[in-house]
Amino acid sequence: MKITILGTGNAQVTECYNTCYVLSSEEGPLLVDGGGGSMILSRLKQAGIEADSIHHIIVTHKHIDHLLGIIWMMRVICQNMNSGKYEGDAYIYAHKELSEMLLTLAEMLLNKKEVKQIGKRVHLVTVEDGEKKTILGHEYTFFDIGSTKAKQYGYMLDLGDGRRLTCCGDEPYNEREEVYAKGSDWLLHEAFCLNGQADIFHPYEKHHSTVKDACELAEKLGVKNLLLYHTEDKNIKHRQELYRAEGEQYFHGKLWIPEDMDVIEL
Repeated sequence: MKITILGTGNAQVTECYNTCYVLSSEEGPLLVDGGGGSMILSRLKQAGIEADSIHHIIVTHKHIDHLLGIIWMMRVICQNMNSGKYEGDAYIYAHKELSEMLLTLAEMLLNKKEVKQIGKRVHLVTVEDGEKKTILGHEYTFFDIGSTKAKQYGYMLDLGDGRRLTCCGDEPYNEREEVYAKGSDWLLHEAFCLNGQADIFHPYEKHHSTVKDACELAEKLGVKNLLLYHTEDKNIKHRQELYRAEGEQYFHGKLWIPEDMDVIEL
């Protein structure tokens, strides 16, 4: 399996796209979040991933930098279903409140012909805390991250051969996630900025972590690979070297600071 990073940035970036990515295996691609707009379509095109090849989408929470790109995906998928260009059905996995919001937004923003596909061939699949779903031949366990802001779900992916990938969403780690995150082969975690620049970017006021915070956590949890995303973009030209220099002081596994459009083998 591989991960194609379509965007690495937080909500207000202008030098990169908002955080979202595609998990691809022999069984097909799965999109996680959509960023904040129609750029999701150009990012997929740049990655060589046809929108019509995506039949499974996970949406973590309702913030616009994760949600609005999904509305564009729904529009394209429904249009292509109507024109005979999309084969099969599409499945969008989200918690109940978010599924209801997606339906409401679709009814408000898409035309009637497109909306008719929702519930017919576009399925809004509600997931519960701790629920397991087999998607494209792999088991995903969804969990509530315990957000103090918008309700948000992460997931644990069974990569096979006893290997696990855990996505903690875009907020700081909560102890309720330990059962999923501890000992993970891959941990996907937000890092809003460098610890040394916390007085500039104020991550804690926005309920986010620093690079140091995320790396200390991964070290404590015995994680093998830590992938940092959902960052600021003011250091974009030197982000990798700066984040690595800080992070490797606290985490001794393999540290990944991807750029937009990077492809990583898991």
